[in-house]
Amino acid sequence: MAAVAADPAAAAIPASDEERERQREAMPGLDEQWRQVENGRERPLRAGESWFLVEKHWYKQWEVYVKEGDQDANTFPGCVNNAGLFEDQINWHLREGLIEGEDYVLLPATAWNYLVSWYGLEDGQPPIERKVIELPGIRKVELYPIELLLVQHSDMETALTIQFSHTDSLDLVLQTAREQFLVEPQEDTRLWIKNSEGSLDRLYNTQITLLDASLETGQLVIMETRNKDGTWPSAQLCGMNNIPEEDEDFQGQPGICGLTNLGNTCFMNSALQCLSNVPQLTEYFLNNRYLEELNFRNPLGMKGELAEAYADLVKQTWSGYHRSIVPNVFKNKVGHFASQFLGYQQHDSQELLSFLLDGLHEDLNRVKKKEYVELCNGAGRPDLEVAQEAWQNHKRRNDSVIVDTFHGLFKSTLVCPDCGNVSVTFDPFCYLSVPLPVCSRRVLEVFFVPMDPRRKPEQHRVVVPKKGNISDLCVALSTHTSVAPDKMIVADVFSHRFYKLYQLEDPLSGILDRDDIFVYEVTGRIEPVEGSRDDIVVPVYLRERTPSRDYNNSYYGLILFGHPLLVSVPRDRFSWEGLYNILMYRLSRYVTKPSSDEDDGDEKGDEDDDDNEDSSSDEEKEEMPAPSTSSSVQETEQEQAGPSSGVTKRCPFLLDNSLHTSQWPPRRRRKQLFTLQTVNSNGTSDRTTSPEEVQTQPYIAMDWEPEMKRRYYDEVEAEGYVKHDCVGYMLKKSPVQLQECIKLFTTVETLEKENPWYCSSCKQHQLATKKLDLWMLPEVLIIHLKRFSFSKFSREKLDTLVQFPIRDLDFSEFVIKPKNESAPDLYKYDLIAVSNHYGGMRDGHYTTFACNKDSGQWHYFDDNSVSPVNENQIESKAAYVLFYQRQDVGRRQSKTASSDTLASPASGSAPNPEIMDVN
Repeated sequence: MAAVAADPAAAAIPASDEERERQREAMPGLDEQWRQVENGRERPLRAGESWFLVEKHWYKQWEVYVKEGDQDANTFPGCVNNAGLFEDQINWHLREGLIEGEDYVLLPATAWNYLVSWYGLEDGQPPIERKVIELPGIRKVELYPIELLLVQHSDMETALTIQFSHTDSLDLVLQTAREQFLVEPQEDTRLWIKNSEGSLDRLYNTQITLLDASLETGQLVIMETRNKDGTWPSAQLCGMNNIPEEDEDFQGQPGICGLTNLGNTCFMNSALQCLSNVPQLTEYFLNNRYLEELNFRNPLGMKGELAEAYADLVKQTWSGYHRSIVPNVFKNKVGHFASQFLGYQQHDSQELLSFLLDGLHEDLNRVKKKEYVELCNGAGRPDLEVAQEAWQNHKRRNDSVIVDTFHGLFKSTLVCPDCGNVSVTFDPFCYLSVPLPVCSRRVLEVFFVPMDPRRKPEQHRVVVPKKGNISDLCVALSTHTSVAPDKMIVADVFSHRFYKLYQLEDPLSGILDRDDIFVYEVTGRIEPVEGSRDDIVVPVYLRERTPSRDYNNSYYGLILFGHPLLVSVPRDRFSWEGLYNILMYRLSRYVTKPSSDEDDGDEKGDEDDDDNEDSSSDEEKEEMPAPSTSSSVQETEQEQAGPSSGVTKRCPFLLDNSLHTSQWPPRRRRKQLFTLQTVNSNGTSDRTTSPEEVQTQPYIAMDWEPEMKRRYYDEVEAEGYVKHDCVGYMLKKSPVQLQECIKLFTTVETLEKENPWYCSSCKQHQLATKKLDLWMLPEVLIIHLKRFSFSKFSREKLDTLVQFPIRDLDFSEFVIKPKNESAPDLYKYDLIAVSNHYGGMRDGHYTTFACNKDSGQWHYFDDNSVSPVNENQIESKAAYVLFYQRQDVGRRQSKTASSDTLASPASGSAPNPEIMDVN
C-alpha cells in the first residue's frame, strides 16, 4: 500500500437533499442493512485485505437508527463522517492514540461500500483505508502506516512524503519512487537510507518488507540513478570511482574495455574478460534480469553482493564509455568473501573462475530453500531414467543462470576389482579439467665428476624416463662418459654438503629440476660389505677455519666451502696418511703442493726432532696430523651447521683401528695443508659414540687454515667445469589435439591409494577402476587444460602446444547420451574466449583472447590494453582455459540481436573505428 496524498474528489459523495432522499428510498430495509454490515464485521482478518475506519460516534448513531426500525426517524445518521478521527483537515493525518472500540470501528470493504452507497461520505473527507498485516503470531489492521520521505540523489532538497505499510516490500518503495520521479524504464536505480547517525546505508535486498528493514516514519530514502557509463554517483562521492579521468569523454565499442592491474591481479582480469564475453550471461546482467533472482538469504551465497558487484562491472565494461576501468570494488568484494584472494599475491585464473561461477550461482539461485536430496545410483536401471532423475534432483537444489549456461552432466562408472560390482552415478559439472598427454621422458641436467683429477667436472643433459629410477640416470649418463653405471654414485648437493646420497632403486621423481645433481665416478660403494675387498667410498667436505668475534679473539668457526667429494680409498691405504695423500692427488688440479723450501719445518723444534732418529713411537703419534682431539679446541669450536659435541676417532670399517695406528708422518716432517676430521652428514663434529652411530658411514672434513687456503687453493679452478655436447639438447614436444585431451579425460583409470572407493558389495574400500563419460553438455562449455602438474616431489608447468579449433568443435563422438540426429548443432561448438598463461610455476602473466558478441571481432585483452587480433593468432602454448559456445545457442542469439537491431537501429550501430581503443 502506498498513498501519496488523500484525494477528496476520489469519494463519490451525494451533495444535495434530493440525491440523499433518492438514496434513502433505494436503501434496503433497516434489518437488512444491519444484517449485511454486522455479518461483514464478524468475518476473520485476512492478511493483505483492506478494512476501513468509521468514527464510533457516527456508527453508534447508525446503529440506533437501524435498530429503531423507522427510516423516517430523527435518528437518521446522515453521511458517514470521520471528522473526529483526523488531526487536521488539510493533510488528513489520523490523530495519535486512537483506540478501536472507543474512537472507531473497523469494517471490511464490503460493509464499508454498503454504508457509503447508502449514506454517502462527508464532503471532502477521504476514506480511511488500512491493510491487514501479518506479524509473528498475530494478524492486525495497520492503523498507522510508515511515512517515508523520498528524494533523488541529484535533488536532496525536494522530498515527497508517501505512506507505506509495514509489510510492503522495499521493491514497492523503489517502484513508487521511480514513478514519482519519472525515471525511464531502461535506467537502473537503487535505494539508500539515512540512518540515525546521519550516514547512508544501502538497501540491498528489495524483496524484504519495511518492517524487516527496520524503516520508521520520517526516515529519508534516497533513490540513486546509474550514470550512462555504468557507474554510480555514490562511487564518486566515496572515492571509489572505477574510471580514469581521461575516459570522461570517450565513446567506443561496448565490451572493448580493459581492466587495470591492481598488483598481480592479471589472473582476475583474465577470468573476468572471459566471462564478460559469454553473450547470454552478459545479456542477463545488462537487461537487469538478475535483479529478480538475487538470493539474499542463501547461506551458501554472498548475500547477493558478489552478483551486484559483477553486474556493476559488466555494465561499465559494456557501456562503451571507457577505455579501461579499475576493478577495485570487485577485487575487495572477492577478497571479503574468499580470504585466499585477499592481498595481491599471484593466483590461478581457473581457481578464481571456479569461485566466481559458484558464487554467482549461489547469489542468483532461484531455489530459496534447498531440500534434502538423496544421491541416486543406477542399480541396474536404464541410463536415461537415472540421468533424468539425477538432473532433476540437481535442479531441485540448484537453479540459476549459471546452471542454465554452464552446467552439464557426467556419467561416472566405478567397477570393483574383486567382486565386479558396478556403480553408475550421474554428476553435474561446471567445467572440464582435461589432462594433457604427458611425455614419458624428461631431461635432467647433472654434473659428472670423474676420478681423474686432471679432468674438470662435466655438465650433461640426459634423457631419462619420468617414472624411472636412479639406475636409469646412470645408464643414460654412461652413454656420454663411457663409465660403467655401477661405477657411479648420484648425489644432491646443497650448500656445500650432500643433501642426499641416492640409492640405485630410488625414483627419479624425487629429483626436482632446480636441484644440483652431481654424479661421481667411484671404484667402490658407500655401503660397507663385511669381508669385501672393494674400495671404500668416503664423503669429504671442505671447511675453512675462520675467526669469530669474541672477547678474547680465541673463538673459531668452521665454514663449508667448495663442492664436496666422494673419494674411493683402497682398504689397504685407509689411514690418515693414506687418505691425506689420496686427497692431495684428487685435488691436484686446483691445490698446489708446497715447494721443497716450504717443506722444511717452521719451528726450530721440528729440526731437532728430525735429527733424532731414535725418537719414540709415542712422540710420532703425538705429531701425526690426525683429527683435532684436544679438549680446548673442541670446547671453543663453533661450526656453520651446528654445535660440536665431540669427535669419534675410530672408523668402523677398518680393522685394528687403522686410523690410529698409522706410521705416518715419516721421520722428516712435512708441512700439511689441511687437517682431517670425522664429521656427521651436516659437516659438523656432532658424532655420538652410540652403537648405532658407530656403525654409520663416517664423513671426513678437510679443515683449512685461511692462510693455507689462500696460498695453495685455487678457487677459480676448483669451480671450473666443461659443457658436454649434449648440453644443447632440447626434448622436442609434439603438439597435441584438444580431442586427445578429451579422450584422455574419458579413459579408464584406477583410483589412488589415498582415495579408495567403498564397495557396497564387498563392504570394504577398494582401488576401483573409474571412467567418466560425457552425458549432457551445457550451452557454454569451459575446458580447463591442466598445464600445472603437482606431485609429492615436483611441480611443473606443461608448455605443450594444444591445437584447438576456432569453429566446429564436434563432441558427438564423446557424448554417450542417445543422440538427436535431427539437431546436430547440439554437439558442435565455436570458441568465444581463451584465458592465457605465460611464464612458469612461480611467476607468470595472464591475458585473454575474446570474441565480441556484437561485432564478432576477436580482441586481445592484456590488463588495461586492448587490441584487435586475427583468428590465426589465438592458438598458442599459453592457452589455459577455453570457452566454447554451442552453435544452436549462438544462432539463436544472432537472430535475437538482428531483430533488436531492426527494431532500434541505433542500439546496435558499430562505432567509428577511429575512436575505438586499440591500445
